[in-house]
Parts: sequence; structure tokens; C-alpha cells
Amino acid sequence: MWVLGILIFLVGLLFSIAWHELGHLSTAKLFKIRVPQYMVGFGPTVWSRKKGETEYGIKAIPLGGYIRMIGMFPPGADGRVTKRSSSPWRSMIEDAREASYEELQDGDEDRLFYTRKPWQRVIVMFAGPFMNLILSVVLFLALFMGIGQEVSTPTVQQVSACVVKAGEPTDVCPAGAPVSPANAAGLRNGDTVLSFDGDRISTYTQLQADIRDSAGRTVPIVVDRHGEQVALTATIATNTLPAVDKDGYAVKGRTVEAGFLGITPARGVHHLSLGESADEMGAMAKHGVSSLVALPGKVPHLWHAVVDGAPRSTDDPIGMVGAARLGGDVVSMDLPATQQLAFFIQLLAGINLSLFLFNMLPLLPLDGGHIAGALWESVRRRLAGLLKRPDPGPFDVAKLMPFAYVVAGVFICFTALVMAADVVNPVKLN
Repeated sequence: MWVLGILIFLVGLLFSIAWHELGHLSTAKLFKIRVPQYMVGFGPTVWSRKKGETEYGIKAIPLGGYIRMIGMFPPGADGRVTKRSSSPWRSMIEDAREASYEELQDGDEDRLFYTRKPWQRVIVMFAGPFMNLILSVVLFLALFMGIGQEVSTPTVQQVSACVVKAGEPTDVCPAGAPVSPANAAGLRNGDTVLSFDGDRISTYTQLQADIRDSAGRTVPIVVDRHGEQVALTATIATNTLPAVDKDGYAVKGRTVEAGFLGITPARGVHHLSLGESADEMGAMAKHGVSSLVALPGKVPHLWHAVVDGAPRSTDDPIGMVGAARLGGDVVSMDLPATQQLAFFIQLLAGINLSLFLFNMLPLLPLDGGHIAGALWESVRRRLAGLLKRPDPGPFDVAKLMPFAYVVAGVFICFTALVMAADVVNPVKLN
């Protein structure tokens, strides 16, 4: 079952990669750019078939994909595209330029990528990440509106016997511990709180906030018990509890003095509306951006996780190996099929959102780097027109290839570090 979970994840990953490259392919063909290759994966070719002028295939390592477009870079200042320098930095530029013309055929002169207008090149390069964004939105909507989101409800799953501090067991009372307000008030397992201190309750987050704000007060509580409304009264205790954010989630490592009733909420499924789903996706996109910015700061902890065996935290970055292992863990657990399906949908939706955000970074060799080059070319040409100067021509992105190699080297090193952590010290589901 664990292997099956990994295979299911790999199929979803391969589809996400193919979907991304399909965006590049379809728009390139729309603008009559010749595309000799469309490949999913890297390394040795496992399967390929040529249809028309394009070879479609799958390669052995499912960690990315590409389409090969003719004439990604303009010729050099002297009009040549072949290598002619022994300088290491110059060789990087000329090697990249020469590679983009390797499969040039007669009649391709007007089908080169760099000859297209800047706005067309922006569309071609943006289409790949945009396909990931579309897939992410569709998956999140299916998750939130179709399967639903597991949430805490105002129904009581368990009544604490006594008042205990955060982190202590609720089913065993220490000597001298006072009876919990819920127990003293007569709350029972299965009761659904309808109102608290006159405030009508619809969500557990609302109930939790009311309880925490009522320390030391005696408040009326109305519950639904087997279809009948029962009025109770509870004196809310003051206790040391985990701090929570505005959404009711515990803040790691922080505690506060707040009101304590002594109930554990039951879990339920809430199907979000379109507006609620949009809010959730907006919050996830915001979190994705902040996580992307925070990646460099994660390097020391990842290093210690690999070298010293330091425990992985839940907000550690994971790579495709780590994500595949989580997929295996979920399928091998004794969980309802809907929860397993929800996990895979959320995992793939998150990966596609991350692919969109990551590829939009304005750095070569990422799609965002080519978009930035095309936009700069457009600005430069407009400025030349306004100043009555000659057209400066296409911006030579190939001159940035030395920088692109540095960026690629950093990405490869970071990916290797994450992969090592995922292998020797993986993030695990409890």
C-alpha cells in the first residue's frame, strides 16, 4: 500500500508537469514557433513518438520537463550563432545560443522564438505556470466545495473531568485538580452548543473565542441534547492554554491565561461556498509567497536535520521524494478513502501552486526570467521610440546565461539538500 501511494503521487506529479509543458507547447504553436520536442522528465528517454514536427516523450527522471523551441536567443552582435570564444563566461553564452539553433531547418527563419513580439513571448513563457495555477484552483475547489474541509464543530466530543493546563492529559485528574466547569455544569458528550452567554453559536472558532474571553464569569449555556434544548450555567475557570491565531489554530510555543470550559470539540466536514473557497485559496497563496521568501532561512535547519539528525518541523520544505513518501504513508494508514483522496488532492494542489509561484521568480533559467527579459525588451523599445532613437532590437537573454548557471547551481544544491533530508530524516505523518 505504501508503494501504491508513491505510484499514485508520481502519476499526479507527471500529469502536473505535462500540463505545465502543454501550456508552453500550445501557445508556441499558436504563434507558429517550431517546437521539435515536448518531454516530461529528464535523463534517458523511456518512450517517445513523433507527431508532425514535434517529438512527444517521457524520460526516466520525473523531476521536471521541457519543450525545445527553435531560436530561444537571438544571434550574437556579429550575426553568428556558433561558438567562437575560449573564455569560460563567453562560452556559456555561446553554448546556449548554439544549442537553441541545433535543430534549425530550412524555412525556420520566420519561426524562431526570439523573433516573436515581446507580448507573444510573455504569453508563451507565462502559459506554463498559468496552467499549474489553473490546475491548483480546480483541485482546491474540488477539495473545499466537493469533499469539504474537516473542522472542529460546537458539538462536544469529550468533557474534561477537571481543569488541567495545556499539554496535560484531560482524562486523568492530578491530585487536587478542580472539577472542570463543563463537568460541573452538566455538559455531556454529544451535546451541541447553541448559545453561549446569549451569543448564538454557529462555529467552534466562535465558541472558543467566547469561552476564552469569559474567564472568571458565570455564563448561561444552551445546548441541543438529542433534539431537546437544555439550559445550563457554567462558571468559566482561568487556565494556561495554547495561544491561538484569528482562525483558532494553536500558535506553536506560546501560551496564554484564558477562560477554560473543559470540552473537546467533535470533528465534522464543512463544504465551503465559492466565496469561502476563494478566501482559503487567497490565504494559501499568501502563505506560499511567505514560505518562498523564507526558504533561504531554512537551509541551516535542513543541514542539521541531515548531519545531526535534528527533528524535522512541520513547516520544513520537502521535495518530491518527501511528498512521495507522505503519499505512501497516507495510503498505508487505516483512513477512510475520502480522507486519503482529500490528502492527495490537497498535496497536488499545493505542489501546483508552488510550481506557479516558483516559476514566476524573475530569474533565469525559470520561466519568470524569460518573461522579465521580454518585458524589458518591450520597455526598452518603447523608450527608444519616445526618444526618437533607433530600435535597439531584441534583448539578448543569452548574455545572462552565466548568471543563470549560478542560479541553477544554487537550486540544484538546495534540491539535493532537501532530498537528502527527505531520505535520511523525512517529515512523517503522525
